[in-house]
Amino acid sequence: MNPADDGAVVLVVDDSAETLGMVSQILEPEGLRVLIALDGNQALKIARKMQPDIVLLDALMPSVDGFDTCRALKKEAPLSNTPIIFMTGLSETEYVVRGLEAGGVDYITKPIVARELIARIRVHLGNARMSQSAREALDTAGQNIFTTDQDGNIRWATPRAYAQFESCGVNSRWLEIELPRLLRQWLSHSPASPSQLILATPGDPLTCKFLGQTQLGHYLFRLIATDETDNLELLKAMFSLTEREAEVLLWLSCGKTNREIAQILNMSPRTVNKHLEPVFRKMCVENRTAAAAAVIRLFMDGGHLN
Repeated sequence: MNPADDGAVVLVVDDSAETLGMVSQILEPEGLRVLIALDGNQALKIARKMQPDIVLLDALMPSVDGFDTCRALKKEAPLSNTPIIFMTGLSETEYVVRGLEAGGVDYITKPIVARELIARIRVHLGNARMSQSAREALDTAGQNIFTTDQDGNIRWATPRAYAQFESCGVNSRWLEIELPRLLRQWLSHSPASPSQLILATPGDPLTCKFLGQTQLGHYLFRLIATDETDNLELLKAMFSLTEREAEVLLWLSCGKTNREIAQILNMSPRTVNKHLEPVFRKMCVENRTAAAAAVIRLFMDGGHLN
């Protein structure tokens, strides 16, 4: 698969005009759209306007080096998931580690080998596309999902999550400073999954559910709307359900399939079905249609079953 099948945009950042020209000559015949920047500040301005699909970044540059540039790019919400590959003449472990810790996904040593560069771009563009597809799927399903590292810093989030933060008066400074502080303190107590915490924001407080850890070791959270929290409590009280049973039933009543519920609640479709068995029994219904109808009637009657 050609990495430029969808007109991918590559931002190349290097203080050497010679290197910029050489890299452009490698990438442009592959159909890639190339943007160039001579320093970190210029790269940040261009990236904010053009939002590249991938960044090739020189590690050592005067004024603002590649490591600081990488961190600055990652702080920009639209760019936080953009893969960054370091270009460096230094292959010592110290510099490789610094690049990865700054947010880079890979590095390539100079002098650059054309075939190796294209191969690495292809791999990381493919991974980024898959991750973006997963985020879009979650957003389409109405999921206010985000993940953080162990220090509480957001690693990625769906647009709906950012929108819900914004609706509570949250700005980028709060997301970068206050949210990590709150989550870092909470995570230090090794909370079980699933469990909830209340985030104090400049506006209304946000209910945040901890769903567990991902395969990458990130912490997975979901923001819960106030009305959703109320509905869950109503279902638990009315039908004597557990927290997980109430969640499954709530999404069932929204017309979600077992597979969709499994994706939303981070479990397998088989586990969803296992939760539904006691739900149907406690509700005295025989199938999901009857269960959904009972829930809808309950909500329409203001929390009272006829």
